[in-house]
Order: sequence, then structure tokens, then C-alpha cells
Amino acid sequence: METTTIKLYKDTKTQLDLYREYKNESYDEVIKKMIYIIKTIKTEPWRGKETLKAIELSRERMKRGNFVSDEEASKRLGL
Repeated sequence: METTTIKLYKDTKTQLDLYREYKNESYDEVIKKMIYIIKTIKTEPWRGKETLKAIELSRERMKRGNFVSDEEASKRLGL
């Protein structure tokens, strides 16, 4: 897959960080998620709101330390 570099102001990056669901989530994933939410809100507003709520809950869980490490996930999945 081809990649590109884009410039962001620091405050834009900070705002994008607010929508990361996990520490290693790439900015590409965050932006794609935001595009999905925007498209969904146009046709199914309730689904967009559900997605935003799920992100908020995920971030709260991370702050509490309630998550599985990559190593633990691999072990559980037998990888």
C-alpha cells in the first residue's frame, strides 16, 4: 500500500488523539474511523452516536488500565 505524509498543526494532532481507542491506533485508522462516522451520521444518526459512545467507553477503560496487552492477546489467541 502506498503511503504519504501530511502536515498537521499540533492542536489538530491533539484533537485526533482524543478519538484514538487504543494507544497504538494509527492516525490513518483514526481518520478512516472519523470518515465512517461522518458518512454514517448522514444516513443513520443513531449509529454514528453509538460509535462515538463506544469510543468514549473504550478510552475510559484504557484510562482505568482495563485492557489486554498485545502479548496477552496473542497468548489468548494462540498466536
